[in-house]
Amino acid sequence: MNSALAGIGMTSQRTRARMIDRLRAKGIVNETVLAAMAAVPRHVFVEEALSSRAYEDTALPLGFSQTISQPYIVARMIEVLLSGREGLGKTLEVGTGCGYQAAVLGQLSREVYSVERIQPLLGLARKNLALIPGIQVRLKHTDGRMGLPELAPFDSIIVAAAAGRVPPELLQQLAMGGRLVLPVGGNEQYLSLIERNSQGFTESRLEAVRFVPLLPGVE
Repeated sequence: MNSALAGIGMTSQRTRARMIDRLRAKGIVNETVLAAMAAVPRHVFVEEALSSRAYEDTALPLGFSQTISQPYIVARMIEVLLSGREGLGKTLEVGTGCGYQAAVLGQLSREVYSVERIQPLLGLARKNLALIPGIQVRLKHTDGRMGLPELAPFDSIIVAAAAGRVPPELLQQLAMGGRLVLPVGGNEQYLSLIERNSQGFTESRLEAVRFVPLLPGVE
């Protein structure tokens, strides 16, 4: 790993290891997820002025009224998708942002697609992801609520913004046996896990969360 990826001081490997210890303490138990989190240098994905805070367990601003998600939430959502399964399979991320969560997903699946509605953010994500060796994430500028119907179905779908209701387009792009995890709600939001089976869809409501809203259109 080159020096920029390895980091120094508050972006060092030791600081990253402390983040993983905090995730364990908060209840993340899947070692595969923890290893994927440990493999991604989060400081590469935040603004340089915020790099000393990169491994705090908090969301950080990205500009464009968007944030890089709190590490615990990234780990929690991926753990929910992965629990009891051998892998994520073909994965769709809605809301690329700076590319951090996509990089973690890319540690766990060889087939990751990510969509982002804000063109400058997608450009930033593309630049950031190019720095991470050994992963392939395919990016597209589009309205995330619509998913990627031309590439469906997906075994795993993860949404990084809160929907007032579950977008029906995403439900239809979920493979049989697939899982969709997303925040739902307005002022009060909760994490929702939706699974598709031969009888239809089942929903499990998980903990309270706070995300930026899932907006329509592209910029």
